[in-house]
Amino acid sequence: MKILIVEDDRDTAAHIAAGLNASATHIDSAHDGYVGLTMAARERYDVIIVDRMLPRLDGVSMVRELRNAGRETPVLMVSALGEVNDRVEGLNAGADDYLTKPFAMIELRARFAALSRRPHMAEHATVLRVADLELDRISREVRRAGQSVDLQPREFRLLEYLMAHQGRVVTRSMLLEHVWEFHFDPQTSVIETHISRLRNKIDRGFERELLHTVRGAGYCLRGED
Repeated sequence: MKILIVEDDRDTAAHIAAGLNASATHIDSAHDGYVGLTMAARERYDVIIVDRMLPRLDGVSMVRELRNAGRETPVLMVSALGEVNDRVEGLNAGADDYLTKPFAMIELRARFAALSRRPHMAEHATVLRVADLELDRISREVRRAGQSVDLQPREFRLLEYLMAHQGRVVTRSMLLEHVWEFHFDPQTSVIETHISRLRNKIDRGFERELLHTVRGAGYCLRGED
C-alpha cells in the first residue's frame, strides 16, 4: 500500500503517517500543493491524503488538476473548513471523501480503509490507455499508435488485465486467477508463452517498450520510462 500525504504542517503530516503506518508499505509526504501534484502525477499511489489549505497550490486546485490529468487515485481531503459549501467544493473538485479537522485518528483510519478498498476506476473504464496503446472493451479493438493490433481472446483478456493495473507489478498467480480463472501447475509455461506473444504484438516495431518483465516478481505494463 503506497500513500501520499500532502500537508504543509509537518507535525500533522507526521501524525497522519504514524497513524497509518501499519496500513502502508510506503508513505511519501509533500508540503505544498505544487510538489504534491507533481508527485501524484509522476508516481502511482493507492490513496492520497490532501490538506485543503496548502501553499503555492491549494488542495482543491491540486485535486482538480489531478483529475483533469486522468488520475483516478482515491483522494481523502482534510480541512479545518467544514461548512457544507466547503465540503461540496472539495468533493466537486474530485475528492472521494472529506474529513474536517480536528479529527480522531480512528476516524481517519476508517475513512482511509474505505477508500483503499475501492477498485480503481481503470478497472471499470470502457477504454483503457497506456501511452499510445488503447484497448476498447466494448468494440474489443486494440490499437497502438493508431495501428490495429489483432489479438486472440486470451491475449485480449491478458492485456486488459495488465492495462487495468498499469504501473503495478502483476504476479503470475494474479494472472492465473484472474485471466485463466483457475489454477495451473505452478511450473506451467502458459503465462510466459502468452506474454511473449503479447509482447511481440504490442511492442515489436515500436521504439518504446510497454510490457516489462520484473525479475522474480511478475510483469508490469507502463507508459513511463
